[in-house]
Amino acid sequence: MIYKNFYSEVGKLLYALAKANGTVSEEEIAEIHRTVVNDLVPLEDSTDEFGTDSAYYVEMEFDYLNENDADPDDAFMSFIDYVEDHFTGFDPQLRQAILEITEKLSAVFKHTEIQEKGLLTKIRKKLSRVPA
Repeated sequence: MIYKNFYSEVGKLLYALAKANGTVSEEEIAEIHRTVVNDLVPLEDSTDEFGTDSAYYVEMEFDYLNENDADPDDAFMSFIDYVEDHFTGFDPQLRQAILEITEKLSAVFKHTEIQEKGLLTKIRKKLSRVPA
């Protein structure tokens, strides 16, 4: 698995989740930044040709989609397609990490929106079908 591509797809997933209710809040943007810096960067050893930690591609992709008001459904489907195309790279730890990241983002507010709950359910189902 090419980690730069993987992290870009995670950025798409998080964008789809944040934009599910129609807007991306400053709190969600801050939570994504915290998650990348505190949770993903310390675990990732791969870098791009410029020496940038591959985990930062989550935030770069998210910011690009948000700045361009991208369609969240397209972003979500891109992630789903990526999972289907690279299912052998999704071990139990990686699946769990994705679930934790998405749940952390959806917990930014005291209540999870109906749209976000629907996406979280789809993510759980898709990742549970990925062979271990």
